[in-house]
Amino acid sequence: MRFVVTGEWSRNRLLQTIVVLYVLYVAGLWVTNFLLYFHKMGLSYTSVVEYYLGSEARFLQPRSYQGLLEISHFHFFAMGMLLLVLTHLILFVPLRNGTKVWLIALPFVSALLEEGASWLVRFAHPGFAYLKIASFLLLQGSLLALMVISLWSVFAASSRNYQSGEG
Repeated sequence: MRFVVTGEWSRNRLLQTIVVLYVLYVAGLWVTNFLLYFHKMGLSYTSVVEYYLGSEARFLQPRSYQGLLEISHFHFFAMGMLLLVLTHLILFVPLRNGTKVWLIALPFVSALLEEGASWLVRFAHPGFAYLKIASFLLLQGSLLALMVISLWSVFAASSRNYQSGEG
């Protein structure tokens, strides 16, 4: 954090390299997340419902309690760590604090909704498929925004990047 507060962020090529490489790594995760989602289901209500509740016509079994539990267990840890790092970078970009609050809160909320929607579709009501679709798109969009803003901050870095109390 010292590098950002003191303005060394814009002069420390190693730190900039780390951030750029991290964002490229996250971009790989982002792309594979899309590919996995669309391999399993699509953006249609029916595809989401069939994935979680099963489909005799497509020979799909319903998602099991244990299966969802194992996926949630891993996702809560992995997404928490990913979002911790990505949103932490937003603290140091030259944006209004109100914008930063949205950029930090939205990914966490959408990740929780996206994970919770799986459970709700399977065990509460199929209508939550719409929440699953919307939260997936919101999560992917917010991750993309975090990556782009982080890269922008590295390449347009200045000693003004740390703004406290503005907005």
